[in-house]
Amino acid sequence: MSAKKILIVEDEQPIREMIAFLLSRAGYETIEARDSREAREQIADNRPDLALVDWMLPDISGLELTRMLKRDEDYEDLAVIMLTARAEERDKVSGLDGGADDYITKPFSPRELVARIQAVLRRAGSSSDEVVTAGVLQLDTAGHRVLASGKEIRLGPTEYRLLQFLMTHPERVYSRTQLLDRVWGANVYVEERTVDVHIRRLRKALSDAGADDYIQTVRGAGYRFSVKDV
Repeated sequence: MSAKKILIVEDEQPIREMIAFLLSRAGYETIEARDSREAREQIADNRPDLALVDWMLPDISGLELTRMLKRDEDYEDLAVIMLTARAEERDKVSGLDGGADDYITKPFSPRELVARIQAVLRRAGSSSDEVVTAGVLQLDTAGHRVLASGKEIRLGPTEYRLLQFLMTHPERVYSRTQLLDRVWGANVYVEERTVDVHIRRLRKALSDAGADDYIQTVRGAGYRFSVKDV
């Protein structure tokens, strides 16, 4: 199996080289970019499996780069992890709302970095050979796509994994902590608020098909997937 390819978008060369060294030791192939312009060129030419994007870049911010990628249907499925010194909750939520699949605050340990990359790639690439149908939705795990009344709905890797879990466990309420363990992984340290952000993005993606109400909020308990009216 070929090594997964990671794009490192970081304007500070020592940090970029340090991350590349850590990831190479972990068995990943790395490519580098100093700013968003180089990042877009590398993405177009090399099609990485995941991008590590620093928030502060010299041309446009990493957040704006992530938003641009997620608006482009050619790159919206690219997994993105934001790297930043910003530790405030509102900044983390902004990064996730902008399309990032995860968020790592500097400084971080090599072990944490590799664990988070593994978790995001696992979510992005997980599939099994089955088709799950619920209401107007059809989730094709072999083809890694979701259809609504026969029309494909484009989802990011985290939203896909979240919908896959909920569709295969319908009519049961899961707390945010349970969803973090089942979808993100028990050894990945992500705030509970992350679940709310991705639920909101998933509902938005399903709204055109009239399926956003399949993801139901159970006040004080968590979330449930159901095609029944609440």
